[in-house]
Amino acid sequence: MDRVVTGQVKGVLARFDDPGSLHKAAVKIREAGFSKFDCHSPFPIHGMDAAMGLKRSPLGWIVGLAAIVGTTSALALQWWTSSVDYPLVISGKPFFSFQAYVPVTFALGVLLSAFAALIAMLALNGLPRLFHPVFYSRQFEKVTDDAFFVSIEAEDPLFEVDKTRAFLEAIGGKNVEVLQKS
Repeated sequence: MDRVVTGQVKGVLARFDDPGSLHKAAVKIREAGFSKFDCHSPFPIHGMDAAMGLKRSPLGWIVGLAAIVGTTSALALQWWTSSVDYPLVISGKPFFSFQAYVPVTFALGVLLSAFAALIAMLALNGLPRLFHPVFYSRQFEKVTDDAFFVSIEAEDPLFEVDKTRAFLEAIGGKNVEVLQKS
């Protein structure tokens, strides 16, 4: 499937047979020094992040911080309104009766955590991304069904069309295709 490179090259795409070969390819690509590559699969593959050399996600810390901010702000608001701003003695209870504040405090902590998780996940993944160079490929449509792909983008410092294509073929890539904008 030799194609003549005529347009602006965006990257190279290679298909692999199964999740194991995709995992091995990711390790070899990382060891070769490529940094702007991605692995595409119809389902998550255990250990792929380590194989690609990706760092641990800060999402857990962001969600944890949002939970602390939510619970603290809910507790502070309820304390302020019932103890400082408008204190009422109800059935002889103290102004700061924290046991009654637990449901609202918990709910606001969960609510802010959920919003933080969604927004941070979208931001960390660079979404919404309306276009990616792999959309130039017709064979990439199979990735949601039963295909496994590796794409190396042209912005990678080590990227050279012919060498990258030969490298992907050497590590077991099939149907290696140059992604180009017409």
